[in-house]
Amino acid sequence: MRIAMIGTGYVGLVSGACFSEFGVHVTCMDKDKGKIDQLLRGEIPIYEPGLDDLVAKNVKAGRLTFTLDLAEAMKGADAVFIAVGTPTRRGDGHADLTYVYAAAEEIAANLDGYTVVVNKSTVPVGTGREVEAIIRKARPDAEFDVASNPEFLREGAAIGDFMRPDRVVIGAESERARDTMRRLYRPLHLIETPIVMTNRETAELTKYAANAFLATKITFINEIADLCEKVGADVHDVAKGIGLDGRIGKKFLHPGPGYGGSCFPKDTLALVRTAQQHEAPVRIVETVVDINDKRKKSMTSRIVAACEGSLAGKTVAVLGVTFKPNTDDMRDAPSLDIVPALQAAGAHVRAFDPAGMHEAAKLLPGVDWRADAYQTLEGADCVAILTEWNEFRALDLNRCKALLKRPAMVDLRNIYNPAEMAAAGFLYSSIGRGSAPAGRQAG
Repeated sequence: MRIAMIGTGYVGLVSGACFSEFGVHVTCMDKDKGKIDQLLRGEIPIYEPGLDDLVAKNVKAGRLTFTLDLAEAMKGADAVFIAVGTPTRRGDGHADLTYVYAAAEEIAANLDGYTVVVNKSTVPVGTGREVEAIIRKARPDAEFDVASNPEFLREGAAIGDFMRPDRVVIGAESERARDTMRRLYRPLHLIETPIVMTNRETAELTKYAANAFLATKITFINEIADLCEKVGADVHDVAKGIGLDGRIGKKFLHPGPGYGGSCFPKDTLALVRTAQQHEAPVRIVETVVDINDKRKKSMTSRIVAACEGSLAGKTVAVLGVTFKPNTDDMRDAPSLDIVPALQAAGAHVRAFDPAGMHEAAKLLPGVDWRADAYQTLEGADCVAILTEWNEFRALDLNRCKALLKRPAMVDLRNIYNPAEMAAAGFLYSSIGRGSAPAGRQAG
């Protein structure tokens, strides 16, 4: 089989590489000449563990190619995937479908024989119908179907998620389109991956509903963490106690500074706007969006408290700025709220991130970027952990304490044990577990 993938961003590049690993001939197309030039040189424009090797392997095998020419990409293709950005539209919170509709118009101009046009981008309910109308208006004689095939990829684990997914969701209106999609996903069918075959609207809504539910779990445990601090409970034990219930599950019950990234913030907001538009408001999701926005902004107060109530003239060491580990993605990262607030309060901010500093430097002016964690801590009044990269989980605490001007740590990801930090002489605070004064065992 042959497919074309429009867009070489996170979803398009990962999906294209993984389909080629299945034995499909994939041509990835993008209008960004810089990206295509990078890919043709064997350079990967995004950070995703294992993606460089996967791309190199399939390029060498002749199954994966890159081009700026959509006509070339679509030549002989059984399906063409739309994997372009759908950012939040300025002003009203709806998903901006400009790139999706532009792709539909260009697909119409290049259709040659029966083709399934697949929306891989996250799009509101009804977008598939709009894409079909755009193509049909331009090419009333063309043979095509429009399908929805939402992605469920976690940044940092995307290849595994594609190759061994919990499920594949396909929304298609004709048996011919369903058959094409089944053949594409045959390797997953052979390993008994559940494949949910439904209509387009259901597939489109499934993606939003899934992300909204996960965002709700994160927000729920964050609020429970705040309550734990007030009543002397441990949020991790609470999370374990409820997560062992099969009806709830243990995933996405880790407290922190609020969710970020390329999906949850924009998708929850887009779902809220879609629901309002159809006069079926989703009040729970509306509350989740509001709470999460306020939570990211409120984290600064914890760092101020660790610095004895004032940041004026003080240096704060920040470890991790990406929204999660194993990615260089800065979209809606809590650091984008926290770092500017620290600076506005008078702090000098030093920071280190294993993968995100190049992108973060464009978004966080005035930050003193350092080469590693220990350089970042040297002479700082406080250290704040914003992203739970593995290399931050086993820092040499004695060395950290010697480097810091004052042994204060604000751990917004709860990667250390309060009792151990107190025993090591740190003024340590975390989420949902209270604070442990230096030199005293926490109970």
